[in-house]
Amino acid sequence: MRGKLFVNVVANAVLVVVILAVSLVVFGGGVTSVFNKNDYSPIYRGNGENCVSLMVNVYWGNEYLEEMLQILAKHNVKCTFFVGGSWVAKYPEMLKAIADGGHEIGNHGYFHKEHSKLTYLKNSDEILACNRVVFSQIGVTPVLFMPPSGDFGDNTLQAAKDCNMKMIMWSRDTIDWRDKNESIIFERCTKNIRSGELILMHPTLCTKNVLEKVITNLKSNGFSLVTVGQNIS
Repeated sequence: MRGKLFVNVVANAVLVVVILAVSLVVFGGGVTSVFNKNDYSPIYRGNGENCVSLMVNVYWGNEYLEEMLQILAKHNVKCTFFVGGSWVAKYPEMLKAIADGGHEIGNHGYFHKEHSKLTYLKNSDEILACNRVVFSQIGVTPVLFMPPSGDFGDNTLQAAKDCNMKMIMWSRDTIDWRDKNESIIFERCTKNIRSGELILMHPTLCTKNVLEKVITNLKSNGFSLVTVGQNIS
């Protein structure tokens, strides 16, 4: 019995090492760690002074992304796009356009699964598969991971840690995918805003229509709009 337990422990340890080794080999060893070994809890807000981050989760379509990129470029704003691997496989040119705009690319899993229900291995597979497809298109390995729907469990946290990722959540959610109302989206982005906010949005029609107004409001109130990586560093 003890021998069997010892074998299982060793097998699990070897599995973790293999996952990390594959990640480094596949991505050329150019991974920049954002992980504090003593704390791998999810981050819900940044610590930048007078900084706010816009985060765009991308898993479907590309109808409004080009116009959103034009608005961001017009105001010299960089934000963080958390992309799904299956979306990248379908729209690689749009991913390249986002990266060419100087925006930060985050990992949003590959198939938009409920990560809290996945095993450790399945969580790792989802994260690494997304990283691989992103790297294959733009030569960049994401170091930030946002689980689909903000759904995660202990296996997700451990897998993100072992994949050298930092898990990102949000302090404000526009819920723009559900509430297709520009006034509501604007209020959720700007009302009682505080430094360090991580604002979640999606490439919807209403978000595209209100994006410039949101940027102008935040800047007029003294906030710099920065990427998540800058906000949490």
